[in-house]
Amino acid sequence: MNVKQRTIKTAVAVSGTGLHTGESVTMTFNPAPENHGFKFRRVDLPGQPVVDADVDNVTDTSRGTTITQNGASVSTVEHVLAALVGLELDNVLIDVDGPETPIMDGSSMPFVDTLTQAGFVDQEADREYYHIPYNIHYSEPDRKVDMVAMPLDDYRFTCMVDYNSPVLGSQHASISTIAEFKKEIASCRTFCFLHELEMLLAHDLIKGGDINNAIVVVDKTIDKEELAHLAKLFNREDIDVAPQGILNNIELRHQNEPARHKLLDMIGDLALVGVPLRGHIMAARPGHAANVAFAKKIKSLIKKERSRKHVKVYNPNAKPVYDTEQIMNILPHRPPMLLVDKILELTKTHVVGLKAVTMNEPFFPGHFPGAPVMPGVLQIEAMAQTGGILVLNTVPDPENYLTLFLKIENARFKDKVLPGDTLIFRCDLVAPIRRGIAQMKGIGMVGEKIVVEAELMAQIVKYK
Repeated sequence: MNVKQRTIKTAVAVSGTGLHTGESVTMTFNPAPENHGFKFRRVDLPGQPVVDADVDNVTDTSRGTTITQNGASVSTVEHVLAALVGLELDNVLIDVDGPETPIMDGSSMPFVDTLTQAGFVDQEADREYYHIPYNIHYSEPDRKVDMVAMPLDDYRFTCMVDYNSPVLGSQHASISTIAEFKKEIASCRTFCFLHELEMLLAHDLIKGGDINNAIVVVDKTIDKEELAHLAKLFNREDIDVAPQGILNNIELRHQNEPARHKLLDMIGDLALVGVPLRGHIMAARPGHAANVAFAKKIKSLIKKERSRKHVKVYNPNAKPVYDTEQIMNILPHRPPMLLVDKILELTKTHVVGLKAVTMNEPFFPGHFPGAPVMPGVLQIEAMAQTGGILVLNTVPDPENYLTLFLKIENARFKDKVLPGDTLIFRCDLVAPIRRGIAQMKGIGMVGEKIVVEAELMAQIVKYK
């Protein structure tokens, strides 16, 4: 059953402070049209530049995930994106009047609550999932990071963290479906170790820091003087270490809240893939940098898969529009320079031609002896002859015309063409033919694989 895309019913806003910048910021969630995805708009900057929530826009992962586009950046986007994914939303425009999203209580729950108040509305377009096709691995051996995405017809997460800490030890967290996010994961807050907190404070890197929005793990011996200093920094009368080995500023919402928050971060970072996923994600010791690298790997596979879907695989045995004899009635080329055997399709805007590559080709004995490979220049020539049929089809007496190259651009040779291959070319017009000049985009395929592509410009001229 197809699932419809959805957005929110009405605009809603939250206000707070950026954890690292200390700046007050208001963030407004707006309904967005179908296929819009998640985008941030910096309404405080001239022109209100938009930053797509896209893994290719990530510019920093040191203390959260920062995305940059059109001269604008938005930091700490992971908690916001996790809320959007956890509520199974597809299209939302997020206005933000500062460089960082508000930290709120350090979790995604304030965003979940706000979005839930807005309500949701189904849209006409179907949601298009990317189903993980096979096990996709990512690892960083030096940091003992291991991540894998496995096929599953749902969105399931398992996360393990191990900080070699006597306080945290090894923790695990999981959800069996994304529908569990709101109850099990959304409320889990960010955490840091006391030595990290002291470093951040010393370098003024958490100007918006309020330890009510973070779990502080005490991983060192701490005396009363240092506790008093921390209490003064955070405007509290006193601070102590709770029995669980954390500062007593907050109570844990779950015994494994740090692991659950790592899972939350992972859901938010993987939202940057740009398409809802179906699969089981398992991760050991994830972090923002690893999450983003893993997201890039998944996105690259999606791009490859989509590019293959756009390539039609033709039946070389289909009845041709033109056979070899008919082609020679149109093209002036003759063997050994006639490099098109059949025309399989022909319209006003595209043509598909076939070249059967055999060991009898006259160029194979010299290119190369003992290792025959079809020269790239002849692949381009065969592509151009195929395109020539398209262009000559526009005149009533094609036998009286020649097609001459004017330009070849962006030629790429992606694999070898060998004896026994059936090389199929498709040429599409990229602009209407004017004054006999045609601009075409051509690809050559062997089976499902693109082996050559180029952009061609040619002119037909009368010679008889």
